[in-house]
Amino acid sequence: MKRVLTCVEICAGAGGQALGLARAGFAHVALVEYEMEYCQILKQNCPKWNVICADVRDFDGKPYYGVDLLAGGVPCPPFSVAGKQLGKEDDRDLFPEAVRLIGEIRPRAVMLENVRGFLDAGFEEYRKHIIESIEKLGYNVQIKLLNASDFGVPQLRPRVVIVAIRKGEKGYFSYPEEKSVRTPTVGEVLYDLMAENEWEGARIWAEKANRIAPTLVGGSKKHGGPDLGPVRARNAWAELGVDGRGVANAAPEADFVGMPRLTSRMMARIQGFPDTWTFGEKKTMACRMIGNAFPPPVAQAIGEKIRECLEYGSDNSECKISISQAVI
Repeated sequence: MKRVLTCVEICAGAGGQALGLARAGFAHVALVEYEMEYCQILKQNCPKWNVICADVRDFDGKPYYGVDLLAGGVPCPPFSVAGKQLGKEDDRDLFPEAVRLIGEIRPRAVMLENVRGFLDAGFEEYRKHIIESIEKLGYNVQIKLLNASDFGVPQLRPRVVIVAIRKGEKGYFSYPEEKSVRTPTVGEVLYDLMAENEWEGARIWAEKANRIAPTLVGGSKKHGGPDLGPVRARNAWAELGVDGRGVANAAPEADFVGMPRLTSRMMARIQGFPDTWTFGEKKTMACRMIGNAFPPPVAQAIGEKIRECLEYGSDNSECKISISQAVI
């Protein structure tokens, strides 16, 4: 019988990464999230999760010494092309806190994700500093750009994923390979949701929405409403027959004419969430939660490769967290 692998996750958001890692076999002993609304959503979806609603700067990792995995999607605005790209000068940059927690927790593996902008030439020095800081703590570090569409998610959504394996582990980590099966189109993924109110044009719409989606945009707490992003993003959605100027409360009615808008449930499916995952009643908040999430199928694929690495010749000697604390 395989033992439970434990995980601490920071900047947990609405649970995309946590859900994927849970599917990969990791049991969360703690999920740290700053925003109350997100904490409530995490508890609604998984009541048994130990959700710690606090600023990660105030989170003490020492009680979790020796967990198998420390994971997190540290805030992306400091590196996003949609922002000012202030990097380490942005007070939302939490990479230093992630490094601090690696030192306190000493996990067997680390998984951190961020936007493609983190690889920009302007951040080369800072990126090198972060990687070297993790290496100095006793880890072998890899970094790679992954596209969600390579893992069955019907949108491009490039994301940088840093994986660090503690030196001394017998297994070797390699990033997951893209799936051999074709990624479904937007029309294939959303047809049943578009047709749930018997919209007569649903089939024709689905046939024309015959590509994967552009990257969903969630917006920040200060900026971004219930829509699909700025003009450039909206134009890309229009090519798929979707009106990106807003988000609908329900699917089109039977006699609807024109370009439909996505509902938050449709957005969640585009992001790779199951239909059972809730995002609350507030549309603006739901759109932000979904748009800023890490697609669960991608997190699962990476988590499975990390698990393979950690299970290679492993034993229980270094696990300091009681399995009774762990909840999948």
